[in-house]
Amino acid sequence: MNSLTQFRKISILPLLIALSLVIERAPAAHAADLAATPVIDWSNEARRAIVPPGPGGIFGSENYGNKFPGEAAVYMGIVHAAIYDAAVAIEGGYEAYAITLIAPPNTSSAAAIATAAHHTLIGLQPPLGLTPAQQAILDGDYANYLAAIPDGAAKTNGIAVGEQVAAAVVALRVNDGREQNPTLADLNPPPPGPGIWERNPGNPLPPVLGLRLPGITPLALNSASEFRPDGPNALTSEEYTEDFDQVKDLGRIDSTTRTPAQTIQALFWTDHDLRVWNDGMLALAVAHGLDLVQTARMLAMVHVSGGDAMIAGFVAKYHYWFWRPFTAIPEADTDGNPDTEADPTWQPLRTTPNHPE
Repeated sequence: MNSLTQFRKISILPLLIALSLVIERAPAAHAADLAATPVIDWSNEARRAIVPPGPGGIFGSENYGNKFPGEAAVYMGIVHAAIYDAAVAIEGGYEAYAITLIAPPNTSSAAAIATAAHHTLIGLQPPLGLTPAQQAILDGDYANYLAAIPDGAAKTNGIAVGEQVAAAVVALRVNDGREQNPTLADLNPPPPGPGIWERNPGNPLPPVLGLRLPGITPLALNSASEFRPDGPNALTSEEYTEDFDQVKDLGRIDSTTRTPAQTIQALFWTDHDLRVWNDGMLALAVAHGLDLVQTARMLAMVHVSGGDAMIAGFVAKYHYWFWRPFTAIPEADTDGNPDTEADPTWQPLRTTPNHPE
């Protein structure tokens, strides 16, 4: 099987999980306070903290700071696991992720979810990379959110639940590899040659992407290599030749056979905007009328599996070190395949990011 197809199967796993959510659940433990608003509010707050709005840096439409988008997906998974555990502690119905709690009946879901999300984000510092100004904004938003909740036992109980959840989730992520800063050499790249990835000279910043991801502990997978694909097809195989010809024809920047619809699809699937993904999931929750715990569960499933997909995908990338089309097509005369024709002028539709296929 084509390794590219296998990687795509990994990348759409969160969407498949989200679309399979039409299921029955156990009766809620509490009938009141079921609105999903706190989950939506703090999902958005988490996304803004992890990927602050503003002028895009090297990744365009959003400011990822010093984080690769794949790492941002991992952080989204961690925070949404905390939001989920807080919701389950209050409403019941599902197995918890990090800690099983049964909240008192008069517990504010808004206070619990806000506290779980906020304290988890703070607990993920310093690898999360919040600047003092960004943390001040997050702290201020949390304080304002709590101020809007009436004082009393429900609020106090909610804060206590959120604190316990955040502590449990953060404890799971101690020494999980997020703080490491490996170099390319640390990942033991193979010697150069046909089929081996090379840096993109046309995309010098950043030099190499995703080096931290292979060393990060997964959120739900038993291991980061649990679903490792079989690897790329042999350069002389019929399957490789078919893929080569298709990419060469449809993927080139000046393709005359790629349709406008295919161009739009290509641009969409190469975007790194977490806002688009998160907003899409929130819209799905609203459209299907999901309640508090259903919304929290859907988002946790999407973002936890999304973070793990990034980790697993980059473990595979840096295991096989397969070359990208910007090298494979111009240097096809070195691949030992008489059916692949080199084109030294070939350029892709989008600039190729600096990591293996």
